[in-house]
Amino acid sequence: MPYRIKRYYGYVIATIVSLTLPFITIGGNHIFLLSFDKKQLHLMGTAFDMQELYMMPFLLMLLFIGIFAVTAVGGRAFCGWACPQTIFRVVYRDLIETKLLGLRKRIKNKQKEPDYSKKENQIKRIIGILIWSVLALIAAADFLWFFVPPEDFFQYIQHPADHTIMVGMLLGVAAFLIYDIVFLKENFCIYVCPYSRVQSVLYDEDTLQAIYTPKRGGEIYNEEHEKIVFKQKDLDKEKYDCTACESCVTVCPTHIDIRKGTQLECINCLECVDACTTVMGKLGKESLVQWSSVNEIFNNKETKILRVKTYMYIVALVAILGGLVAMGGTKEYMLLNVNKADLYKIKKNNEVVNNYLMLFQNTEPKKHTYKLEVIGEYKGKIEIKRFKELTLNPGKMAKKVVVLSTKERLVKSATKDTPLTVMIKAYAVDEPDRVFVLRKTAFIYPRTDKLK
Repeated sequence: MPYRIKRYYGYVIATIVSLTLPFITIGGNHIFLLSFDKKQLHLMGTAFDMQELYMMPFLLMLLFIGIFAVTAVGGRAFCGWACPQTIFRVVYRDLIETKLLGLRKRIKNKQKEPDYSKKENQIKRIIGILIWSVLALIAAADFLWFFVPPEDFFQYIQHPADHTIMVGMLLGVAAFLIYDIVFLKENFCIYVCPYSRVQSVLYDEDTLQAIYTPKRGGEIYNEEHEKIVFKQKDLDKEKYDCTACESCVTVCPTHIDIRKGTQLECINCLECVDACTTVMGKLGKESLVQWSSVNEIFNNKETKILRVKTYMYIVALVAILGGLVAMGGTKEYMLLNVNKADLYKIKKNNEVVNNYLMLFQNTEPKKHTYKLEVIGEYKGKIEIKRFKELTLNPGKMAKKVVVLSTKERLVKSATKDTPLTVMIKAYAVDEPDRVFVLRKTAFIYPRTDKLK
């Protein structure tokens, strides 16, 4: 099966996943959602609030190091096989322009642009842009669904005047996709995307990539990268197999000649491999362009997929994933912020009180009733006053003044006030073992000359 067909299957799978993923929920939470509106990160069915966004660096590291690892092993496989830019260009160029409208004669010829001087082609181009505009709006909406959940998105879109930022983002992303795919084309990959500039650092002699075999095909370019072979007659037919048909050139979406060697414009789509395989297959010969490594083609060495570099990437990815899982395991199912309101007060019978302003928030999808208690060293010595059970609906928050009080002589210091570290536990009455948080706060106890 040609690599092009395999890529199409990959594109279909990627499209289905990206369109369905925002709609999948586990216990009311999404697989992945970064909601700026609700100030939450949903990850694998677990909701993390703003105070827990320390997980984002782990996700970003996992993403980038994962792409770097794929590049070190399989070249720019992401660009050719999974990048939205490549998928969108295939949809517009190969499906809309070529198959539906016939603006291009063949999918295999990506170098020759349609003749837009003809009125018929101009009309077809407008039709093609309109078709792509509809798809661009769907793609833009799908992008926003990872930031605005679909259930909210479809409600907001019915009242666009009340949600101008979201509508503006939707239209802005769609407009960019239209300009990018229709007019900027592969220039985005060549000049805009920074990934192509990074690849040279990530490649080594075992990296799999599309490589032309000059030993069998002949040197098409000299050391100064000047083309020296234009037709088959320029090559020794007895020694070299290249037919100079340039099928590998005309099929390239980024307009390079793979026979020149590794180039930053190459996105590893392997179209050139398919083209040469077809031509050489008719001659009963093996393709001159292969998905292989420098070691295998030029150094006669076996390609090592598992090597020091890949082991290092594996270790790094496992460490990051382990950190992500560990961080996810410390998730709190309610929020509690504790702020000291004043220093302290001394009442009758040497009762020492400290006031606190506490912010409670229910981050669960159901209603909870919360209680407070002092635990640890000062349990039974410091009491909680002016706080009763607090009931909060899902997503709601409330501020409460809480008083900690003690009549016991906790510290005997004649020189200074003493800050004591007190552990406070807040928990849901219905699920105390799961929905709870622990917070340390300072309880200021006065020096002895202030007590009677």
